[in-house]
Amino acid sequence: MHKVTSEELFQRALKVTPGGVHSPVRSFKGLDRAPVFFKQAEGAFLTSVEDKRYIDFCQSFGPLILGHRDPEVAEEVHRMVDTAWTFGATEIYSLELAEWISTTLPFMEKLRFVSSGTEAVMSALRVARAATGRGKVLKFEGCYHGHVDNLLVKAGSGLAGAAASSSAGISAELAALTLVTPLDDEEKLAEVFQTHGKDISAVIIEPLPANYGLLVQRPEFLKKVAELCEKNGSLLIFDEVISGFRVGLGGMVEKTGIRPDLVTYGKIIGGGFPVGCYGGKAEYMNMVAPSGDVYQAGTLSANPIGMRAGLTTLKKMQRLDGWNVLEKRTARFAETLRAGFAKKGLPLKIEQTASLFWIHGNTTSTIRTIEAIPKDQSATFKKLFLKALDKGVYLAPNAYEVGFVSMAHSDELLAEAAQIIIDSAE
Repeated sequence: MHKVTSEELFQRALKVTPGGVHSPVRSFKGLDRAPVFFKQAEGAFLTSVEDKRYIDFCQSFGPLILGHRDPEVAEEVHRMVDTAWTFGATEIYSLELAEWISTTLPFMEKLRFVSSGTEAVMSALRVARAATGRGKVLKFEGCYHGHVDNLLVKAGSGLAGAAASSSAGISAELAALTLVTPLDDEEKLAEVFQTHGKDISAVIIEPLPANYGLLVQRPEFLKKVAELCEKNGSLLIFDEVISGFRVGLGGMVEKTGIRPDLVTYGKIIGGGFPVGCYGGKAEYMNMVAPSGDVYQAGTLSANPIGMRAGLTTLKKMQRLDGWNVLEKRTARFAETLRAGFAKKGLPLKIEQTASLFWIHGNTTSTIRTIEAIPKDQSATFKKLFLKALDKGVYLAPNAYEVGFVSMAHSDELLAEAAQIIIDSAE
């Protein structure tokens, strides 16, 4: 009996789906082979349709901080599936998670659940425009905030902050509503505010940019962003869809000591299910319907299965002191990789923060901007990725995506994976 292969499935997928995938980051574009099709996941492992097991460092791009199908989370999910799938009405499950978050994180005075990080960002920006009566938003080159139309922009030419669309289907008029400035550059940031300060409704930033490499920012720069927002009456939005509950219980708000006006979350708060949320200061969240005039709604918002999975995940991490455990475990993993690359005389470096890591070409200093990323990053990564894949390690299939370590990755398994990655590097 013929066993189906990933290549065959990909050819079928190409006939019914753009590029054969339902999100571009899942494709193996530029890797000269079909993406692996998976049929099962458990703990730190993925199993392909060819029955090959891979140590997984993608972890669905971040939500699975406990690993795939954690038994405690699975038990709650099964119980919820047998209780209700969706209500379209008020229920107790979102209330419990909302209360836990707002009690644990005092800066989240009020919050609203949605179904994705993109939806959370879109809604937070709408609140900011309503609160300030201004139309423009300032973002940073190298930060990704979902596929919101006016945030799919890149730096343009000409005046300070000018933006150009980075996606087809976005008009120049819409792109013009967004200003773009580099990360790690207080001088250019100040210039944008000097030129456009009265028009900026909000500044949105990943306080730990992790969608285009792992670009760790200087605390001084982040504090300057907050200072200029306050001085100019612009709201500060922290996009913590990736870093929230990943770098620590309080995310980057806790790490930086900066209190933003609004914060967006996703990924981990759903425990592996589609959940996002936005929240922050009550004075702004009270502007959201039905309390106020900022309209936002969603048929499956606060889906009870995601609510239970998220709350169970967060409580387990808190009980196990999981963030401290993961930070130490990932640091040891990163140090093993550094030592192995150095022993082979390879120009590779590891950027690591909490349970995130990113392998990149050698540089003389920490990479904080996309301009500083080595030009041969894609070529370097391609060789490493394909060899590691053949040996049973699955990294995110893109040179600019970060890796995630979960509680399911034991020290022994990380040591095994590190050796595979070292052996695959050249």
